[in-house]
Amino acid sequence: MDKRKHPRFQARFDALMATGRREGVAVLTDISYSGARLEGASLQPEVGTKVCLYIFLQPVSPFELEGQVVRSDETSFAISYQLESAEVERLVDDVAALVCAF
Repeated sequence: MDKRKHPRFQARFDALMATGRREGVAVLTDISYSGARLEGASLQPEVGTKVCLYIFLQPVSPFELEGQVVRSDETSFAISYQLESAEVERLVDDVAALVCAF
């Protein structure tokens, strides 16, 4: 039984990430109004780390998300957003529209 309070949308978008002084790249693989999952990260943040993500739905004007790592393993990590906001809702709605269009 899935205990998530928001639906998740599978996706595949490039992301830049920053954790304090460290920067890297990853691929956004799913997203919801409360969190996101990323794979293939060039650096693997530990649980509890604050992360700033720049998600590229288009080549310009990335969406910026801030969150805290809630799960991490060798190949992926998941974040919970610091704040649920209109900007996050817009990003998730845009991802859902793009994913459902295909």
